[in-house]
Amino acid sequence: MTHKNEALALELLEEQRGVLRPIIAKNRGQEVKTIGDAFLVEFASSLDAVKCAADMQAAMAESGSKRGSGERVKIRIGIHLGDVIHSGNDIAGDAVNIASRIEPLAPAGGICLTAPVHSSVVNKVPYEFESMGVPHLKNIATPMEVFRVVGYGDAGAKILQVASVSNRVAVLPFTNISVEKGDDYFTDGMTEEVISSVSRTQGLRVIARTSVMKYKGSSKAVSEVGRELGVGSVIEGSVRKVGDKVRVTVQLVDASTEEPKWSQQYDRDLRDIFAIQSDIAQKVAEALRIQVLGTPVVATPTTSSEAYISYLRGRQAWNRRNEEGLRQALGFFEKALQEDGGYAKAYTGLADSYATLALLELAPPREAYPKAKEAVGKALSLDPQLAEAHTSLGLVRFQYDWDWPGAEEELREAIKLNPSYAPAHHYFADYLKAMGRFDEALSEIGKAQELDPLNLAINTGLGHVLYLSRQYDRAIEQYKRSVELDPTFMLTHIWFGRPYLEKGMYSEAIAELETAVRLSGEGTLALAMLGHGLASAGRSEEAQAVLRKLTERSKTQYVPSYWIAVVYNGFKDREKTMGWLRKAFEERSSWLVWTNVEPRFDWLRQDAEFASMIDAMKFA
Repeated sequence: MTHKNEALALELLEEQRGVLRPIIAKNRGQEVKTIGDAFLVEFASSLDAVKCAADMQAAMAESGSKRGSGERVKIRIGIHLGDVIHSGNDIAGDAVNIASRIEPLAPAGGICLTAPVHSSVVNKVPYEFESMGVPHLKNIATPMEVFRVVGYGDAGAKILQVASVSNRVAVLPFTNISVEKGDDYFTDGMTEEVISSVSRTQGLRVIARTSVMKYKGSSKAVSEVGRELGVGSVIEGSVRKVGDKVRVTVQLVDASTEEPKWSQQYDRDLRDIFAIQSDIAQKVAEALRIQVLGTPVVATPTTSSEAYISYLRGRQAWNRRNEEGLRQALGFFEKALQEDGGYAKAYTGLADSYATLALLELAPPREAYPKAKEAVGKALSLDPQLAEAHTSLGLVRFQYDWDWPGAEEELREAIKLNPSYAPAHHYFADYLKAMGRFDEALSEIGKAQELDPLNLAINTGLGHVLYLSRQYDRAIEQYKRSVELDPTFMLTHIWFGRPYLEKGMYSEAIAELETAVRLSGEGTLALAMLGHGLASAGRSEEAQAVLRKLTERSKTQYVPSYWIAVVYNGFKDREKTMGWLRKAFEERSSWLVWTNVEPRFDWLRQDAEFASMIDAMKFA
């Protein structure tokens, strides 16, 4: 268009930017840069990104309708979910590369998105999606399924080049061959369980349920299904139920040759439907690990005594729960991996250390948690059955991804794999209390305490459950016992102040918080809690002095917005409390996971803006 009419092209470009920029801002997008007539935009939420894309296309269609056909601009939008690297005012990384590769695949006026985005928004937005297959993406090594948003752009747009790799598997809907056709619920449940179990098998890539269910009742050849989905193998199955007996037959078929690679028949007594489905699905997943990947993935503990000692020293330092200890822990875990690069537990140590740095606000969450994710991914690739790794992944999904179902699933899996691993029960209790399930949380933290009775973090965690469930007197008694275990453990004194504040026992609260400030060397978290306590007690000038100190500190180091909000919360300053909470939301503060049950915010429960933030976190 520039070649034909440069003035018109520039006019349309400015018009496009004028139309789109308010929509990006409205949907909480961060414009990174423009490249010619293109935008690169970053979002904290997949839901925001997809909603923004739909709003943009609708606005462009309305704007274009006011112009002649030769002056209408149709845009293409590509959306991908992944970690990015911030460099100055720009971002980079695989996530950016993939988004730029799929954008041209969208039809004119259309929106396409990758499988990770689709998985995170399907059933949460009022749009339908259609698979476009698995395209060849230039310089992108891992094949990835791409979807288009139905109703936007040319519906006839197709991807012709489809990648097919051996470790990609599709589980087709199982066939009900029972006499009673009403038994479809069991058959569909069997399909769901197999997809779920196979999806958890490291090394296998499994097509999502929404894409395979369209083949239910289909007579398409396996080879055709393989080409459409870009998979190397297809799982087929049938279910026959007679009385209290059930027979499930499963076979794995090569998608290119249509030759069976493996088959198995399972006969069960129909007592517990869910247990049967889970048991068979796990056996199928184990068989696939052998058939598709070649050998079972079995990790061995380290044979290096130096690596093992470094790991133990790392865990010892991590348990101190302060910045010095956590930095030392990272060094020990790195040293363990230098001695043995295949030591899965050392990777879980790295993951837990980065996650704890973020939780204690010693590092920005958006910097620390991606590192934790990377480490736990390596641990699971080495040992998919490692309880420590599933615990670490559950922690990240809970405190950073805010993926409530995913967090619970991982933490339950960790406990199933190793019921004696205390941190799994501890973190599950953390999750349960965030969901308001206090009785369950008390049970889990009790199990953790039985397994590790002298662990200071677990003992203070018990106090936290009691505090959040408004059992302030019991919380105070528990914190007293924790102080007796170790009077120098700073976190106990910080959390000790909270039930005292809720009971209006300001002198006692401030005494504990001043101890925490002294023990932490005026650490940010302790200082902010003291400011909150002083403001709550009406000691405004002293609280303002704490705010000035934190503001000055923020010029040279990371000061989390959540804890500034906590100080203003002590003043009951609604505007500033909400302003800083919004910033904490953008920073992805771990502490927001307890906002829905945190007593200190009870006075804001009826506030529309606060309620909107809670809704945005989509608590179960």
